[in-house]
Amino acid sequence: MSIYRRVLRYYRPFLGQTIFGLCLALIGIALNLLKPWPFKIIVDDFLRTGPAIRPDWRIWILLLCLALVGIQLLWGIINWVTNYLFVKIGLQTLLKVRTDLYSYLQSLSLKYHDARRSSDSSFRVAYDSQSIQTIYNKGLTSIFGSIITLIGTFVIMLRLDWQLTLVSLAIVPFVVGAIYLFAHRIRRESTSIQEQESAVLTQAQEGLSSIRMVHAFGREEFEVRQFQEQARQSLQANLRLTLTNVNSALVISTLMVVGTAAMYYVGTLHVLAGTLTLGSLLVFSAYLLMLYQPLEALTYTAWAMEGATAGAKRCFEVLDRQDDVVDSPGAIAISSAQGAIAFHAVSFGYAADRCVLRNIDLHIEPNQIVGLAGGTGAGKSTLLSLVPRFYDVTTGSVTLDGRDVREVTKRSLRAQIAIVLQDTLLFSTTVRENIAYGRPDATEEEIIEAARRAQADEFIRQMPHAYGSPVGERGGHLSVGQRQRIGIARAFLKNAPILLLDEPTSALDPATESAIMETIKELMRGRTTLIATHRLATIHNLDQIIVLKDGRIVEQGCGPELVARSGVYANLYSSGHFPS
Repeated sequence: MSIYRRVLRYYRPFLGQTIFGLCLALIGIALNLLKPWPFKIIVDDFLRTGPAIRPDWRIWILLLCLALVGIQLLWGIINWVTNYLFVKIGLQTLLKVRTDLYSYLQSLSLKYHDARRSSDSSFRVAYDSQSIQTIYNKGLTSIFGSIITLIGTFVIMLRLDWQLTLVSLAIVPFVVGAIYLFAHRIRRESTSIQEQESAVLTQAQEGLSSIRMVHAFGREEFEVRQFQEQARQSLQANLRLTLTNVNSALVISTLMVVGTAAMYYVGTLHVLAGTLTLGSLLVFSAYLLMLYQPLEALTYTAWAMEGATAGAKRCFEVLDRQDDVVDSPGAIAISSAQGAIAFHAVSFGYAADRCVLRNIDLHIEPNQIVGLAGGTGAGKSTLLSLVPRFYDVTTGSVTLDGRDVREVTKRSLRAQIAIVLQDTLLFSTTVRENIAYGRPDATEEEIIEAARRAQADEFIRQMPHAYGSPVGERGGHLSVGQRQRIGIARAFLKNAPILLLDEPTSALDPATESAIMETIKELMRGRTTLIATHRLATIHNLDQIIVLKDGRIVEQGCGPELVARSGVYANLYSSGHFPS
């Protein structure tokens, strides 16, 4: 299906309004075609013959001038209504496209987002989506109005003087050739601009989001140079497109002047020969302008459409992307879970040639707390990600209470799982909204109780607006320990039967870690828990520790038992991962 057809499908709900607008546009075009006639009558009936022919000539001239004002006023009102209507339809459709894009990006698996820059996705939602409105407002409506005006003007000009009409239209094949010549170049250069502007946004976002790191290492000048280079490439892409537009405009305008000059020459000969009145020549000149204006508008519309097509294509690239983590046709929604988790011969890779987990067999009983240990890149975090189906296994299966998680809807599956990450992600809203993110319908009492259990209530109440205090971008107004407690309060409030902890204390100092672990122990009680960590003190006394190396389970047991085996865990223990 072509890009234009797909765009028009978005406008299907507004078909009735569009037809109404086009009918108004037809009336407006008819009024526009009437504008030259009052002056033609004045020239032919009064200026050529003089006022003696009609004693009431002053009244007639006044009426003709008022008629011109009336036509213009009525045309202006209709034009205002149609423009407002078409712009409103375009903006409503833009809202729909942006919502669809954002919604679909939210639903796509992490594998898609891992392979792409988040700023590029943001650029497509915020800027590329505007091409949908451009195609409608500068495409469909503009093309319709231009074509009707061309037809109406052509018919009137043909009736006035067919020879002048043919002379005037002699440039049309050259104009069409110029449109074709420049159109492909404009689409290519417009695509380049979209990509370069997306890269500029990425550079700015990365530099500003990492401002603390930039200042810490004194890399301000380096970051500015990086941004300047990226912005320079965008500038060059814009200059190339501008040069193409200027060249094309010069060619088109020159062709139209040639056509106008030819018409003046032949028209003058016809007036002198007596085959055409002066008023008719003036009217013909006005209609020639009406002919060339829509023709020029169609030229620029074609080029605008090429540029808009580049943006629309980038939007549909997202919407055409197949989600690789989808609910199966017979997936069921579960309302509660016991918490028994099992991995059956699970292997997984982020790419076909990049296997991260190999033949994992693991059974976790309800309410059991299991620690995952291993060096960097062993596969701990990846193993956790398979439980809520952030990714689907390559081979094997993951089950919850004996049911393959692929047979459970993602929404209901994730409702049974609470997650606490190493770097707690907070949104630029209030403390209250961040704690209630997993349960937006929670009462104020429930939010406060969750904060108390996470030992966060005390510092929250010391903030300027307590639970209504903003946390800043990514929680920048809070310390690392405070952000972690907010994340733990969020997990307490969700009260899910399964808890996943991914390096929950690795970014904390020993004193804060000890306090946080006391809170986490309270959180783990009565829940099936998987905790992945480098800090073996966190998991050493658990009944079950799974040791991973190169994506395989190499050891399994309790801490003292694993140390006695003198294996991988013992090496981690002796290398300092377990503080004495």
